[in-house]
Amino acid sequence: MFSFSESPDEVVEVLNIVPLQGPAGIVAPSCEAAISLAAEEINEGSGILGRQVRVTTVDGGRTPNEVADEVAALLATGMIDAITGWHISAVRQAVARVTAGRVPYLFANVYEELPNEPAEVVMIGEAPTGHILPAMRWLAREFGARRWAIIGNDYIWPVATGRDIRAAYRESIVYERYVPLGTRDFRAVLTDPRFGAADAVVMLLVGMDAVRFNQQFSATGRAAGQVRVSPVIDEQMLLAAGPGANANLYVASSMFPDVSADPGRLERYHRMHGRFAPKLTYFGNTAYEALHTLRAMATAVGSLEVPQMRAALDTGLILETPSGPRRYRHNHVVRPPSLIAQAEGVDLRIIDTLY
Repeated sequence: MFSFSESPDEVVEVLNIVPLQGPAGIVAPSCEAAISLAAEEINEGSGILGRQVRVTTVDGGRTPNEVADEVAALLATGMIDAITGWHISAVRQAVARVTAGRVPYLFANVYEELPNEPAEVVMIGEAPTGHILPAMRWLAREFGARRWAIIGNDYIWPVATGRDIRAAYRESIVYERYVPLGTRDFRAVLTDPRFGAADAVVMLLVGMDAVRFNQQFSATGRAAGQVRVSPVIDEQMLLAAGPGANANLYVASSMFPDVSADPGRLERYHRMHGRFAPKLTYFGNTAYEALHTLRAMATAVGSLEVPQMRAALDTGLILETPSGPRRYRHNHVVRPPSLIAQAEGVDLRIIDTLY
């Protein structure tokens, strides 16, 4: 943590909330490495509104109240200009309450569509209509999947996403269960006959919970007959599970690193961090895109003040990001182009566009 004894006016201070512990802590190395690359690129240019950007990571792997208390204390200094990061929705809601629109807050993860979502929180990722629902349609078309099982963690985002899936596939859901974060044993799920009746599995599990589920799922031999799909699995999780656990596994997202739009990104990443850097995963890429989106938004509006940003977003705003133009309306991207990737060993290979 940097010292708050002095914060020069020419620096934009950004809090990056990323889990450094717990089930989701596995994403931290890629997220931190990627956002540091974004900060370097921005600072090599004109910065944000002519000011250098400085990023400090806050541990988002603690309880939501613990994270929010630290953020509130830092905001009270008056030296925080913006917040971003990849973290779970329970943390986002707690942080949004204490932030209360005082500084821009860019949430770099998938999200659920809730009626009471604070308008001041800008969503970098997609809602279920932009990832899991079109992915399910794709699996139905490509593999004839008709009966679905849902397994997720028991907190806001998986449960709300499950609700949207049920609304779209009410007669086709044969099994649905939500387990606590940190679950290690999935035998009760894997031995349930209703789970076995599904053609395909929607995974709404986070971090190491998804890793353990994939390992145990594959150990039963189910991977040969049941496809799995998730919007929240990255290459680091594939590596942790091992290549044998990733057969017939698909991932849907609009945030995969786009080498066609920005072919030099991986080279710049490894030039900064070296050969043995954490893999630039799609979760890390969301952190990278979020910081560049903050710069683009501030440039378009001419300010980091939330009322001005919100007014511009309410009327529609097209922002130039490293992956190309993205159109925002209100507090979210207007249906970015989503892709589906297939796990191949410990890598993800993009195979189609989702509609």
